[in-house]
Amino acid sequence: MQRLPLILALCLPLLSCQKESQVEAAAREGILLIGNAADPKSLDLQVVSGVIESNVMRALYEGLVQFHATEDLGTPPGAALSVTPDETYTVWTVKLRPDAKWSDGMPVTAEDFRFSYERILTPAFGAKYAEMLYFLKGAEDFNKRVTPDFSSVGFKITGSHGFVLTLRGPTPFLPEILKHYTWYPVPKHQVLKFGEIDTVGNAWSRAENLVSNGPFRIKSYRRNHHIEVERNPHYWNAGNVHLEGIRFLPITNTFTEARMFRNGQLHITNTAAPEVVDLMKKEDPASLRQEPYLGTVLYRYNNNVEPLDDVRVRRALSLAIDRQAIADSVFRGFEPAYGMTPPMGDYDPPRGVSFDPEEAKKLLAEAGFPGGEDFPRLKILIASRETNAALATAIQAMWREHLGVEMEIDNKEWTAYMAAMQDMDYEIIGGGWIGDYIDPLTFLEMWTAGNGNNRTGWESEPFGAKLRESFQANEPTERFRLLHEAEVILLEDSPMTPIAWWGKNYLIHPSVKGWEPLLLDNHPFTNVRLIPQPPQR
Repeated sequence: MQRLPLILALCLPLLSCQKESQVEAAAREGILLIGNAADPKSLDLQVVSGVIESNVMRALYEGLVQFHATEDLGTPPGAALSVTPDETYTVWTVKLRPDAKWSDGMPVTAEDFRFSYERILTPAFGAKYAEMLYFLKGAEDFNKRVTPDFSSVGFKITGSHGFVLTLRGPTPFLPEILKHYTWYPVPKHQVLKFGEIDTVGNAWSRAENLVSNGPFRIKSYRRNHHIEVERNPHYWNAGNVHLEGIRFLPITNTFTEARMFRNGQLHITNTAAPEVVDLMKKEDPASLRQEPYLGTVLYRYNNNVEPLDDVRVRRALSLAIDRQAIADSVFRGFEPAYGMTPPMGDYDPPRGVSFDPEEAKKLLAEAGFPGGEDFPRLKILIASRETNAALATAIQAMWREHLGVEMEIDNKEWTAYMAAMQDMDYEIIGGGWIGDYIDPLTFLEMWTAGNGNNRTGWESEPFGAKLRESFQANEPTERFRLLHEAEVILLEDSPMTPIAWWGKNYLIHPSVKGWEPLLLDNHPFTNVRLIPQPPQR
């Protein structure tokens, strides 16, 4: 073999060490690489209902107001120049930006918003998140076919760039609600190009047809590989968008995601498993973020399945869960939950769940299963994630130890898991709920009869009545009292059981700037910058 000159041989290891990593190259190019757990169900923002989808929607679309980069309750203007209430906070006047455009250059108009709200509320369309628009007067009746015409809904156009929203009751926190993607517009001209207003599976939302109004537009989509977006030149504030693009990577395995981060393939991970948190605290604490997150880990019970149709059984299962032990051993930075709603502001949820194995045994015996005798072998359905499996295994062991019942664990990949939950094709299912906005109502209204996010088969008229009463409450203290009483009913009936209040653990590269702690983790991508760092050797 021919010898290399000595100087070249000495330089080769140096050249190898100086090779640019993927995150370094992407930072130089202005492309954010971010883990996103799974592919979104759709790119149509009126079809989806999950956090995974919301990350992509936040890049592609924009609502009337935006998320603030550092303030949880901040509502900087977005597609609207102003959203102004009357003295009762029941009628809100919207003035749209005249320079707002879709990514194909067409103007964003009041008619787009009217069409969008009619579409998501149209019963035949079957939107899973239609309830988010029930704040509009008449929206629920239209969505439930009580009234046949959208003209009965509290939406009135006042001009090409103006409209008025009339609500079901005083809602001073409406700007906070408007940040949710269900209130964003879809392009009427593009939707109707490929179907009708209620066409399910409309091809307008395929990547090659997609038109959006946010800071980015779709560039490429390879299922199970990536979604990449690029700067939208037609965005009204394009000059202040710092990133050139974002690449969302559907990494389902949290350990794979952590390994990719440590190998220089990701700027931000979707999460960090407890073992990764412990490791990073020792080896690279500067890259580890542990932040509050407004969410609840919970288990749903299918209330239509025996013996889960018996409240005594559901209560027994709930009382046999040691939430403190789970918070200590399964999670990092989570708190044991004593209610469905995490404490926020002046609202403290009722102490509705606890660990009481003796009471659990008593209730199970009263239901006809003393010591777990003759209790059917039910399945716990979970999404295919490591922490979900650890949680299910812990709860399985607690139910075996304290109640004498044996459960199976059924592990499905994300799409199949979501389909099973939406179709209620389960017995017990692990999951969670992240607040749509910062208010207790977002954790309670989902359990109303017929709500697309209920998914338990449970309904309670006293619970619904308390919520409806709260809609008309002008005084915050009275409103919180009514919500508290509604939550007491929910926890006593136990259609589900809360387990822990969420904490957000993830990894972030030092080149990422403008990514600050936020309770809902809804970071405005317009604020994010990538500052190339010196190579780490």
